[in-house]
Amino acid sequence: MITLDLEKYTYHLPDERIARFPVEPRDTSKLLVYKNETIKEDRFYRLVEHLPKESFLVFNNTKVIPARLFFQKESGAIIEIFLLNPVEPSTVISQVMETTRTCTWACMIGNKKRLKGKLVGTHTIHTANDLELVAELVDSEKNYVQFSWNNPTLTFAEIVKYFGQIPLPPYLKRQTEEKDYQTYQTVYSKNDGAVAAPTAGLHFTEKVLFDLVEHDINYDFITLHVGAGTFQPIKVQNVVEHQMHSEQIVFDKAFIEQLARNLSFVIPVGTTSMRSLESLYWFGVKLLQGQNTFFIEKLFPYQQSEVISAEASIKAILDYMDAQNIAQLVGETEIFIFPGYQFRICKGIITNFHQPDSTLILLVAALVGDNWQKIYDFALENNFRFLSYGDSSLLIP
Repeated sequence: MITLDLEKYTYHLPDERIARFPVEPRDTSKLLVYKNETIKEDRFYRLVEHLPKESFLVFNNTKVIPARLFFQKESGAIIEIFLLNPVEPSTVISQVMETTRTCTWACMIGNKKRLKGKLVGTHTIHTANDLELVAELVDSEKNYVQFSWNNPTLTFAEIVKYFGQIPLPPYLKRQTEEKDYQTYQTVYSKNDGAVAAPTAGLHFTEKVLFDLVEHDINYDFITLHVGAGTFQPIKVQNVVEHQMHSEQIVFDKAFIEQLARNLSFVIPVGTTSMRSLESLYWFGVKLLQGQNTFFIEKLFPYQQSEVISAEASIKAILDYMDAQNIAQLVGETEIFIFPGYQFRICKGIITNFHQPDSTLILLVAALVGDNWQKIYDFALENNFRFLSYGDSSLLIP
């Protein structure tokens, strides 16, 4: 049984250091650079100057959906329904976001005891009759809610934009504002389905992306739809016992081919990209073991003794896709990266500064070792801004 004491991976974060709003422009945020065990400060718009020449950056192009839906009953009671993951007509988020008329989601429900019968929300849109969204609790134990609407020309992605609200992280302790609909999305966000932004990417602008091209730094995109579990603090002393919620990841074959050509120095943009890439490696391992189910269990990496190269793993995946004649992989991962983990794909990371007692601190510590404390002490002493709307770091051990 693996044990890891939570007390070794916590720190004091003063409330005033939490960034409640982003800096503008995005790329003027601070950048902490950790390379060769030295730490220095710069600005994010000079990121390219600190990247190794052979770097291959991997971005998560998920798009945050307005996942908080509010319904008011005739009694005046407000019911909040928070979308978690789809159940019907598919569990593949991209497919459900494009469906029309009806779909069912697993949800968190606020004021659930007042939820009886169907909830009906209406919204007036220009050049059309009133739009009506109906929510019905179809499985009270699993919190499955079925949604239906009266305009078959609209997809569910369009429906939630009329009725929903962007779910800001709870630690921001403020209501969503109109500006958040732009600032809480990356400039390259594309695929609807996340309930939280891949915040490491919030610092990138078109200019920074252009600089990467100018300096011959290759990059590409994957999709991991960030779930609500990303905000869940660790509440057990032995962190290994923490429950990891699975998240859906999507890889195009073209990306995997690009990755195979650029394995020398892969740098994920954000913890979601890192978890996705490492999970992809372990799927290749599973294929080589005769398993073809793309679900990476929380502790699967720690149960493997044979060392398989990244090249062999990625080749196994491409061979599998060729044999199955598929152009896209959809998988799920609950991988838990903590100190002791051996990275197979990633050589560094671009990431924000994370909450104490979080799985993300453990991920950083897995990459840089005990120096995570020096990095965070430097950030605190030099007025870096923390969490989702905070500053950035480039960590290369």
